[in-house]
Amino acid sequence: MAPLSVSIIVVSRDSAADLPLSLASAAAQRGVAVEIVVVDNASSDASREVARGFAPAARLISLPDNAGFAAAMNGGIAQTSGRYVLALNPDCRLAPDFAATLARRLDGRPDVGSASGRVLRADGPDLAATPRLDSTGIVFTASGRHFDRGSEEAADGCYLVEEEVAGVTAAAGFYRREALESAKISTGYFDSDFFLYREDADLAWRLSRLGWKCLYVPNAVAWHRRRNLPERRRGMPAAANLHSVKNRFLLRINNQSRDEFFRTLVPTLARDLVVLGACLTVERSSLPAFSWLWKNRRRLWAKRREIQKKVAERGVRLRTADFGLRTP
Repeated sequence: MAPLSVSIIVVSRDSAADLPLSLASAAAQRGVAVEIVVVDNASSDASREVARGFAPAARLISLPDNAGFAAAMNGGIAQTSGRYVLALNPDCRLAPDFAATLARRLDGRPDVGSASGRVLRADGPDLAATPRLDSTGIVFTASGRHFDRGSEEAADGCYLVEEEVAGVTAAAGFYRREALESAKISTGYFDSDFFLYREDADLAWRLSRLGWKCLYVPNAVAWHRRRNLPERRRGMPAAANLHSVKNRFLLRINNQSRDEFFRTLVPTLARDLVVLGACLTVERSSLPAFSWLWKNRRRLWAKRREIQKKVAERGVRLRTADFGLRTP
């Protein structure tokens, strides 16, 4: 039997210091047929040279401008052919059986569109393992927020049971290509309007609405040195915080149903007022997020209708499949 095929895509942006470790761990994956693509977002350091050094194991796609994580990842997905897709951050390294463990689980679960491994926090330039967790899958709250489950918690003895979760962090996100194709919209598999941050939560929500499940598999282990944490917000670049504010609203515009809107209105509105207050006082550099949303409102609403139509059509196909019927 031929090994399962996995496309590993790494998006780099001035990531020369981290790429050797992430690409070495990608090339060392065993038990699966791997293709590796590095999509470079116009780095100003030696990222492209580092990626070329891994040829022929890794292929480089060099972009002339910084297209953002989402668009760059979309370009990589479009240029690969594996049955499964692994989105891998440059500051994340994989255990040698990471891809094979997840591929085998999804191969036996055709209803599962994505999977999260047990991602532990890494530290330092060598991505050294720490005793803390980074992510065991994404969880959503009633106020429209999303978090990496287990983040910063002690890893010992925790989250050792395989179970369904809401979504997977794109630091080491594992996806069934069929699921990605079903979720693809005019702005890509990952919505390129997000540019960076929260695009993985958006894709997770869209996949869920399309009927795909997400599985947490603790035997698949990776290590991630995370930069973006809520407590570090004031130290983040202004552009990153602006996209974070913009994208919290894009998430709901894209995915929230009418019932969800009314059911979560009070906690969501309370959180939105906090965000707006912060932008008016301590984080004024993020105020352009609101003008961007307003200027693009017609296009964003059209995209929402596109997503809703896709969800409705897939719902019909799933229902008819349940009864053994043929779709028109």
